[in-house]
Amino acid sequence: MDTKFARRTERIGSTTCSYWRAGRCNRNPCRFLHIETPSPPAACGYGNTAYSYGKKPHSSSENTPKYGSKKALLGDNGDRGDATRVAKAFKKSSPRICKYWINNNCVHGEQCLYLHSWFRGDGFSTVTKLHEHKKVITGIALPVGSDKLYSGSTDGTVRIWDCHTGQCAKVINLGAEVTSLISEGSWIFVGLQNAVKAWNIQTMSEFTLDGPKGRVCAMTVGNNTLFAGAEDGVIFAWRGSSKADSPFELVASLTGHTKAVVCLAVGCKMLYSGSMDQSIKVWDMDTLQCTMTLNDHTDVVTSLICWDQYLLSSSSDRTIKVWACIEAGSLEVIYTHTEENGVVSLFGMPDAEGKPILFSSCRDNSVHMYELPSFSERGRLFAKKDVALIELGPGGLFFTGDESGLLMVWKWLEVPKVASS
Repeated sequence: MDTKFARRTERIGSTTCSYWRAGRCNRNPCRFLHIETPSPPAACGYGNTAYSYGKKPHSSSENTPKYGSKKALLGDNGDRGDATRVAKAFKKSSPRICKYWINNNCVHGEQCLYLHSWFRGDGFSTVTKLHEHKKVITGIALPVGSDKLYSGSTDGTVRIWDCHTGQCAKVINLGAEVTSLISEGSWIFVGLQNAVKAWNIQTMSEFTLDGPKGRVCAMTVGNNTLFAGAEDGVIFAWRGSSKADSPFELVASLTGHTKAVVCLAVGCKMLYSGSMDQSIKVWDMDTLQCTMTLNDHTDVVTSLICWDQYLLSSSSDRTIKVWACIEAGSLEVIYTHTEENGVVSLFGMPDAEGKPILFSSCRDNSVHMYELPSFSERGRLFAKKDVALIELGPGGLFFTGDESGLLMVWKWLEVPKVASS
């Protein structure tokens, strides 16, 4: 009996605790081992590819794409090679952020199994946290030439932040949920229920653009036209007007989606719209006619980016799809990246070295950062709740807003200069 017990004890004592591996063991002492650690991720490389993105991406910027091929994006052999293994290793070793540390009440300190940091990776850092909104942040805008940051939320307010002090300089209570917010030139556009508010920050004038039915879920500007996607599936288009009562004139209502339009992007003289009906529609901005419908996603299309010669789309179906013009002007999926959770939003920007970085906000309270075109994971940002949007700022700054109302300011770190010999 003693021999059997000793053998059993020896066998148990040499086994790694499966609950500890998953970060959920609450036994102290535990009869299984707590010493196995995952291998650290390898250094993320740029991959073996003949192509690199050269233009600054933005979900509402207008570029002139030169559509490429799958080989141009993934390399001559169409294989991501080591980048796949790097991404898998990083994902396996990345812990979750400690929810108690977020609220400043974790009692485990350095012994905590979860991460006590707002990010994982290098080349960037946090600047400050602005947490005065009470609900989902639905828009962040930093107008060109302004020292004020604007943020809108479903708590019914627009907050204006002083970029020098980081303090909230003004709160505008609109009495209704702010469902989207963008800036263009001297204008701030605020999406509300059944309307868009237009503010000119130079003349301090204010106008109401009527027409939308339901919440205005997404807005963008292209070809001197303001586009607003509404809850009823219609996209409204306004252009400049010489009328005294309003500088904007409704020129078209784009119909075709059967459910709410939740994301818009402009590129290659086209408007792209993503909807809860799981489709992407392509509109000619000169004729304002739909030229194509893309149906490859199987759930809500949550975000769209026009990046150089590619269209990138994300969905609640847990995929990011890369589209390119193959022949006769038709768009085709040339690569699909799968996440473990649904994707909330996408954003792209260059890092301090000019490398293109794709931000993928997922339904796990984190933002995955990928180097393109390899899709190797560069780092990860964490938040209290899902990050609803990301916005680029000047001087290497960028902003994230999550569903708890937390607005985070981040900064790319400058690349150290190496003295020449």
